[in-house]
Amino acid sequence: MTISMYETSVPVCIRTLNNLVGILEKGATYAENKKIDPSVLINFRLFPDMFPLSRQVQIASDIAKRGAAQLAGVEAPKFEDNETTFSELIDRTRKTISYLDTFKPEQFDGSEERTITLQVRDNTLSFQGMPFLLYFVLPNVYFHVTTAYNILRHCGVELGKQDFLGKA
Repeated sequence: MTISMYETSVPVCIRTLNNLVGILEKGATYAENKKIDPSVLINFRLFPDMFPLSRQVQIASDIAKRGAAQLAGVEAPKFEDNETTFSELIDRTRKTISYLDTFKPEQFDGSEERTITLQVRDNTLSFQGMPFLLYFVLPNVYFHVTTAYNILRHCGVELGKQDFLGKA
């Protein structure tokens, strides 16, 4: 059996981002029920040198949409990174999912070998398509969604493994 670059990227990111929506919804409900100012959770960091929840969500969104776009050879939409509420973070995540839904499998044909070059801070990174997906895009999406999950869990939101993995 062969698995395509499309199947390894778009549906995986959509599932992960849908799970992130559920996690964020639980965070919003928790803040409301416990009478906690939602900005406390949205700006919370696990450690002073780490990004807050809002930035974790923004980066997961950016990596997923840009990764798919780069593999498909198209330009990704740019989002403002100005979300300050759970509702805005959820909307951004859903907007990313909607964008990912526009891709067709044939757009990824041959992307395994496509050279992907990107600027990360002061470094220029260059990958072939498959290593880009497997060793950069997916690990980054998982890292930032996991960190968002961990921030909310640390703050007391009742989350479990199934919230991260989603329903089978």
